[in-house]
Amino acid sequence: MRLNEKEFDGMVKSAVRRIPREIRRHLDNVIISVQRRPTPEILKEMGLPAGKTLLGVYRGVSLMNRSVEAPPLFPDTIFIFQEPLEDICETVEELEKQIEITVVHEIAHALGMSEERLAQLGYA
Repeated sequence: MRLNEKEFDGMVKSAVRRIPREIRRHLDNVIISVQRRPTPEILKEMGLPAGKTLLGVYRGVSLMNRSVEAPPLFPDTIFIFQEPLEDICETVEELEKQIEITVVHEIAHALGMSEERLAQLGYA
């Protein structure tokens, strides 16, 4: 299944709107960027071999690690990777759900949650 960029962007925006406000409010200084696929550099940085599936990634300073004395210089960014998400989904409904899970997962990283905590909450 393949969507055009506009359709996929719309699905990401809809997923963000469905996230509860108490979580979404932490996105004030976060850019959500849709990319076709992760670059080899991102895969290497994440410790993943080429060809490994990566649905999204958070880049920035989590709220847990921020300091008033040394605030971040740039907005944090959540990258959502379109092609890997499309590759693992067979229906539009499944894709919508997986986009939402991926966005929540990356927001959780922005909040400072670990992979272990995400697994406990059902988002790993």
